[in-house]
Amino acid sequence: MAKQKLKIILPVLILFVAIALMLGLMKGRQPAEQREDLPVGVLVDTITAQPETLIYRIGSQGTVRPKLMTSLVSEVNGRIIEVSPNFVEGGFFAAGEVLVTVEQDDYLTAVKAAEANLARATAALQEELARVRVAEEEWASFTEGDAPELGLRRPQLARELANVRSAEADLERAARDLSRTEIRAPYAGLLQSRAVNLGQFISRGTVLGSIFGTDLAEVRLPLSDNDLAFMHLPSGEQPQFPAVELSALVAGQQQQWQGKLVRTEGVLDERSRVIYAVVQVDDPYRLQTDGQQPLRFGRFVHASIDGISSEQVIPVPRNLLRPGNQILLVNSDKQLEFRTVQVQRTDERYAYVVAGLDAGDHLAVSALPNPLAGMQVRLGRVNGEWLDSPAAAGSDMAGD
Repeated sequence: MAKQKLKIILPVLILFVAIALMLGLMKGRQPAEQREDLPVGVLVDTITAQPETLIYRIGSQGTVRPKLMTSLVSEVNGRIIEVSPNFVEGGFFAAGEVLVTVEQDDYLTAVKAAEANLARATAALQEELARVRVAEEEWASFTEGDAPELGLRRPQLARELANVRSAEADLERAARDLSRTEIRAPYAGLLQSRAVNLGQFISRGTVLGSIFGTDLAEVRLPLSDNDLAFMHLPSGEQPQFPAVELSALVAGQQQQWQGKLVRTEGVLDERSRVIYAVVQVDDPYRLQTDGQQPLRFGRFVHASIDGISSEQVIPVPRNLLRPGNQILLVNSDKQLEFRTVQVQRTDERYAYVVAGLDAGDHLAVSALPNPLAGMQVRLGRVNGEWLDSPAAAGSDMAGD
């Protein structure tokens, strides 16, 4: 009987003890600390706006061409008996150098014949002069008054004088033809192509080859109306010649050459609506300068032309310029702000802002998917440097 009562009382007792313990624990529990949730700002990298005084650089491109290009043409007939070692494609030669020599025998004979004709005509003139003196003396001794022209042999004298002049002209022509048997370079240059060779018979008008002058090279650069607004073009009695830097990749290395803009062609291209400016480069093959890379004809080059100068201009990376000439900033309250600016010029790298930005403004350079005006942000790197340190920025992010 006692065991049965114990079995009934023990579970009840355990239940009351458990309830008492639970109530005690509930009374001793501290309330959870209430913490206000703060908004987390996006980490944004920025650059600082810095006004500058700069000279605009106008970009263009073109192909290097020689200023002087000449086709060598024979002015005599004959067989080629000698060719200069420099009369090969790409060969360099000096001004006045003999490139091709034509057989001279017939022309030497012509010179001798012309000399003989001149001597004969000169002798005849001297003889006629003697006859004129005799006629004048006879007329003066037998007759008074003015003698007729025929009586004094004036027509005969004029004829002999004309014969002498004709013989002199023939001699000059023969000597000139003889000199033309030596085809000389009209200026220092290189041979672009040749069409004849040793032993070949050529006639008057035969093209011997094509030569380029190496003293000056030219590059035609297309310029738009917008480009012209930022340049000083050569004009007037004291023209300015803007400096031009030409560049190209040669044998895997970037090379530069200096030139100057000397003129414009003065007519807009009807199809492209651009005007062509001509840049001149002295001694492109560096024949007078050792150790420099030559600027070869036919090379395609990029050009950077010195333009006008402008003050208080802020260069902004072009990718930061948004539609409507807006730029995303981080203001003093560390909030995003859209600012409309005035752009004077743009190129492939920068937009040049002349109004709408102040010195020290922070321009957001981080890629933000959906930026909104007034969005709270945190500054990360400014001009490529962390405000404190990358670790500090990371701990800041972890704390937020």
